[in-house]
Amino acid sequence: MTKLPIILVIDDERQSQEALRRVLADEFQVLTASNAEEAAGLLDQELVHAILCDQRMPGMQGVDFLKQVRERWPDPVRMIISGYTASEDIIAGINEAGIYRYITKPWEPDELIRTIREGLHLWQLQTASAQASLDLKVAPAMLESQVAKKTGQLKRAHHFDRITHAPHSPLTEAIGMASRVAAFDISVLITGESGTGKELLARAIHYNSPRGSKPFVVENCGALPDQLLESELFGCKKGAFTGAYEDRIGLFEQADGGTIFLDEIGETSPAFQVKLLRVLQEGEIRPLGARLTRKVDVRVIAATNRNLEQEVHDKHFRRDLYYRLAAFPIHIPPLRERPEDIAVLTTRLLADTARNFGKSVTHLSPPAMALLSAYDWPGNVRELMNEMQRMVALAESPVIGPELVSPRIRGQGRQSIPAGGRGLREQIDVVEARILGESLQRHQWNISRVAEELGLSRVGLRAKLNRHGLERPD
Repeated sequence: MTKLPIILVIDDERQSQEALRRVLADEFQVLTASNAEEAAGLLDQELVHAILCDQRMPGMQGVDFLKQVRERWPDPVRMIISGYTASEDIIAGINEAGIYRYITKPWEPDELIRTIREGLHLWQLQTASAQASLDLKVAPAMLESQVAKKTGQLKRAHHFDRITHAPHSPLTEAIGMASRVAAFDISVLITGESGTGKELLARAIHYNSPRGSKPFVVENCGALPDQLLESELFGCKKGAFTGAYEDRIGLFEQADGGTIFLDEIGETSPAFQVKLLRVLQEGEIRPLGARLTRKVDVRVIAATNRNLEQEVHDKHFRRDLYYRLAAFPIHIPPLRERPEDIAVLTTRLLADTARNFGKSVTHLSPPAMALLSAYDWPGNVRELMNEMQRMVALAESPVIGPELVSPRIRGQGRQSIPAGGRGLREQIDVVEARILGESLQRHQWNISRVAEELGLSRVGLRAKLNRHGLERPD
């Protein structure tokens, strides 16, 4: 059995410790400490892979403790959690302590896990890079073969065919567009609500492109203040600002030859947008505090859950940057506009979750599936994945019944599914058609108001009206 990576959580609040333990326990071995002294004792005893430290602790701030960690135990990936905006002093401490990420509260479970994964992956890459440099001198042909093998594995794992969807899903168009643009070295802007799988599509584009053997790096642009974001992306020179105690290589330079994925690009400030535009126009970066620029060869894939065209119209986002990023726009429709995907996604997620949890859960009962199919999933695939994990954890038999479905889904579904001899799809269609008809009558067939009430786009609403044969009476 593979040993799980060890994460050390340092927080003086027991409730926060337990919340982090519950979120991380499925994927990591979690150790907890309430103060710096207790944490130091654990670091002396255990080979810790990553440290998640609260900034505000009695006796010593988190960044101060992590400075000591960097000197005594330099290997673990170091991260800070705080409910406060990073001040200049904290930014200085972050750089001095070599902290990988500054995570703001309230943190989102999936985002937190992804950040830790990426931190561990970067550590593995750095370790492998050092080893690879040695191997390159000893056995270059063998190393080249290993790189080619790893590239092939990544391409197969992230192939477009592995993105789960129904044959006639609206998602098919987005996947088709992504597969066609992958081979061409132009910027891509992926739009869609949170949880629809924008990063998954970005990874597929990268690994099926000529850059697939080069790095793919990710940055959530909405999670950091401007100065930290600039340092993360462009790097900095020693002495560039208070606390910059050493040169730092930015993600653009780390991604040289590969792809950088800028998530939540719509959250960036106008000042930062100017600096990013210059990088995209010139193809070069200037680390903070540096006199000279450095050329980088990077493909940019950006993503946002905002309507950037409207943001441009409202002068919240630069028009010239928008056109640079949106050379090839791709929109991922929300799950409520592709209900045919719910069944296939549920089957896939159930199998993966049962395997990960070590439980012999095989399928959902028809009533349980009907409840999931009748729900609008405002959190999209991420919410569906969380629901599957909850139900599998609670299941005591191979079949998940409707009693295990979350109360919010049972209570907020479009309507209860009618009993009788109808098939599942027909039952769901009856409920959907009834709700559409009632909303149309209520708003006197005002399509815009009906779409807004039901959380649909006008295009998605018209598709449903055509499918159910609903026409405005004369």
